[in-house]
Amino acid sequence: MLEVTGLHVAYGGIQAVRSITFHVNQGETVALIGANGAGKSSTLKAIARVIDAVGGDVHFCGEKISRIAPHDIIRKGIALVPEGRGVFPRLSVLENLEMGAYIRNATVEAKKDLKMVFDYFPRLKEREDQLAGTLSGGEQQMLAIGRALMSRPKMLLLDEPSMGLAPIMVQKIFEVVRAVAADGMTILLIEQNARLALQCSQRGYVMESGEISLHGDSAQLLDDPKVRAAYLGE
Repeated sequence: MLEVTGLHVAYGGIQAVRSITFHVNQGETVALIGANGAGKSSTLKAIARVIDAVGGDVHFCGEKISRIAPHDIIRKGIALVPEGRGVFPRLSVLENLEMGAYIRNATVEAKKDLKMVFDYFPRLKEREDQLAGTLSGGEQQMLAIGRALMSRPKMLLLDEPSMGLAPIMVQKIFEVVRAVAADGMTILLIEQNARLALQCSQRGYVMESGEISLHGDSAQLLDDPKVRAAYLGE
């Protein structure tokens, strides 16, 4: 579904991503792990066209998307849940979710999807009239994922969904990530909690200093001595 070839991202003279190549198959959850500054978030932002890549190509469902306008990415079926959540703090929970469906004209279908989001996240239903800026960090993460799902994407890009959350909230968020994946969603997951990311995915890539240093089945990476020493604290 997603094919990234020779992706190169730079900020001025600093090379953040160095000509990486990887792919994500339809229906897969693929984890991209690595330390802070490895280039993970820059990779997701370049795919979503939030930032411009210096070089390389991105193909989605067989179509080259590496040069299209950023606002057209979501119309192609890719939804980014950004690091830091990026909710609209002065809009209500319901209004934030409705913003996620702005590209769609089918009001009836959007209402069905709203029910789906509330089924995934009952807490959002309880707070649908509350301003998003008054939610807890975990609730805002739920809202950011729910808003992305409202666009009815073919693929979710999740950037550090566990960042800054209490363990019990991380557990709840990843229960939903697993449920969404089980319902057929294709997911590219960036996550500093390498163990959790690999446990939730079928395949994984390890990034170091802007390059992919290892890749393989998630179960194999969990057992890899280098991964265990560098990212699993063993």
